[in-house]
Amino acid sequence: MVGLVQAITHYYVRHKKPITRGVYALLILSIVNRVRAGASKSSGKSGSSGKSATSSSSRRSEINKEFFRKLVKLLAIVVPHGIRSREFWLLCTHTGFLVLRTVLSVYVATLDGKLVASLVRGRGQEFLLGIVWWMLVAVPATFTNSMLQYLQGTIGLRFRDRLTEHILSRYLPLNEGPMYYEIHNLDDRIKNADQVITVDVVKFASSLAELYSNLAKPSLDMVLYSIKLAQNVGGEGLFFVGSLIQLSAYGLRLLAPPFGKYVAQEAALEGDFRFLHTKVIDSAEEIALYRGQEVEKTVLDVSYFGLVKHVNRILRRRLVYGVMEDFVIKYVWGGLGFVLCSIPVFFLDNGRGSTQVGDRTQGFITNRRLLMSSSDAFGRIMFSYKEVAQLAGYTTRVCDLLDVMDDISNGIYEKQTVSGIDSRITSQDAAAAATTDETVSQGKIVIDSSIEFENVPIVSPNNDVLVRSLSFKVPQGHHLLIVGPNGCGKSSLFRILGGLWPVHGGIVHKPPSSDIFYIPQRPYLSRGTLRQQIIYPKKEKDNTMSDAELKAILQVVQIGELVDEVNGYSWDTETEWKEELSIGVQQRIAMARLFYHSPKYAILDECTSSVSLEIERIMYTHAKQLGISLLTVSHRPSLWKYHDLILQFDGHGGYIFDDLDAEERLRLEEEKLKIDLVLRNVDDMEKRLQELKALQVV
Repeated sequence: MVGLVQAITHYYVRHKKPITRGVYALLILSIVNRVRAGASKSSGKSGSSGKSATSSSSRRSEINKEFFRKLVKLLAIVVPHGIRSREFWLLCTHTGFLVLRTVLSVYVATLDGKLVASLVRGRGQEFLLGIVWWMLVAVPATFTNSMLQYLQGTIGLRFRDRLTEHILSRYLPLNEGPMYYEIHNLDDRIKNADQVITVDVVKFASSLAELYSNLAKPSLDMVLYSIKLAQNVGGEGLFFVGSLIQLSAYGLRLLAPPFGKYVAQEAALEGDFRFLHTKVIDSAEEIALYRGQEVEKTVLDVSYFGLVKHVNRILRRRLVYGVMEDFVIKYVWGGLGFVLCSIPVFFLDNGRGSTQVGDRTQGFITNRRLLMSSSDAFGRIMFSYKEVAQLAGYTTRVCDLLDVMDDISNGIYEKQTVSGIDSRITSQDAAAAATTDETVSQGKIVIDSSIEFENVPIVSPNNDVLVRSLSFKVPQGHHLLIVGPNGCGKSSLFRILGGLWPVHGGIVHKPPSSDIFYIPQRPYLSRGTLRQQIIYPKKEKDNTMSDAELKAILQVVQIGELVDEVNGYSWDTETEWKEELSIGVQQRIAMARLFYHSPKYAILDECTSSVSLEIERIMYTHAKQLGISLLTVSHRPSLWKYHDLILQFDGHGGYIFDDLDAEERLRLEEEKLKIDLVLRNVDDMEKRLQELKALQVV
């Protein structure tokens, strides 16, 4: 065995130059072949996938071509202006410090070898001078490490700022449709956008910033350390050991579990668990009245145990993979490192001088230090594969949100229908479903001074057609009463009018959104001051009324005592008003809000259900005095006299639109009640008639 090693050694020394050239040629050929194979594999996948790959790619989170497409899309957001952006120059500064740290590491490795060589040779003065240089180098080295951590955190924060600002500008747009409503009510693909915005965006930004540092530094280290090692031990030895390392790394990659997919699934399960808790908080009163805590706990337990089961599976997979990874990286690669460092010793002439021993010691320590640093760099690159997989999971979550926003902006929705069939609904599809014989083109909205529907289908997000073709007109100064059974399309009409639901067909004429005001049965009260509740959605800086004028509005609906220095609130009191005030007072606050804004049209959806008839009379009378045209949904006969038009749905897709004569309708209603009373006594009267006939026979 020893003779074989010596023979190989002598053969290598005699033919070193052609062997080196052959190794380098083989390296170049292998690189060219790998690039060619990768290109053909990528083109084959793209050619065979077709549309099916496109449709399902948004659901995958593996490291593939789709991941890099999504990552590039997000990079264009977090680094928006190329070299002109602050993020680009932060990355450049970070890269500069990475280069500086690598150069310092190479110098420290060389200095380490010199120190050990001085110690072996017994040169005390040279050893002390090396210690002094060691301490001097520590100053820029420690500063560089701290700056790298600072820059990494700053870059992550800048990425988060850019991405959050971009998402919120689309999620809460100023001059577009209510994306925050449509993404939760008209589409089923994003179950919890709040989880993506508040958690996944942060993890994506931090992961991206860390990944740049964890990949750039090891890659740079490997290049510089490999060049230095090639000079010390020879390029062919480094190539041989590197090939074995590459082969083992490829095997580890084949055995690596899909951590990116696991991360995306874990984030989705975390979001669902958080959403269920939010649902319990929002519906706490109803759950408490029903004593439904046992059912809710069961639902939460199922969600939580599903999350725990998934996390346990990830931990088990990481345990098995971690054992293999540590064995290969720490021990197999460590043994190969000793073989590489032995090359200068066994392939050089053996001398006996003390100086040569010191030189060998210096070379071995330097090479060993370089090799350990290079192995550590390669190990970090290997470990970073899991980080890339995690980044792929966060990238998928964030990019899916942006893709769904793009679809919704283009009028494309995916909604789970009542039958359980997942359907992709466009405006044209819904319009076709709302007609019988021909396809109606996509509806449009025309800004006008009046409200008018021309052959507009009322279609729910589930693609249920409530009314196939609705037509009516409410000119400025007229008032419309809308009645009908539950689920017939009353609230759906308002959602279309308010821009919440798309217009699937026909033409909708309506004033600008600023001229239409909506008051629901349970008004929305934000956290803030009492003044902000009245002027909502305006900000206090845009308020055009004094506190005295605002109090006069409150006095119209007889809640002026709310603002009282002794027993009431001040204008600057901040609290959760929906918890402080009764539903009746909340409805009066909403009426005051309507009087403050004085729009051209007001949509009133059972907004007086919790107030007295007197307050209802004051509210409607004052609104009409302000010139507000009213569109009311209510079944209370007391409201008929405030309207001159009526839209009545029958619950089967039909409707009647006509003038409303309140006195005639009240007379007919009274006559109907009398007839109903008589009809209820028909059975008793017939029974009594039979009894009388029986007496006559006797």
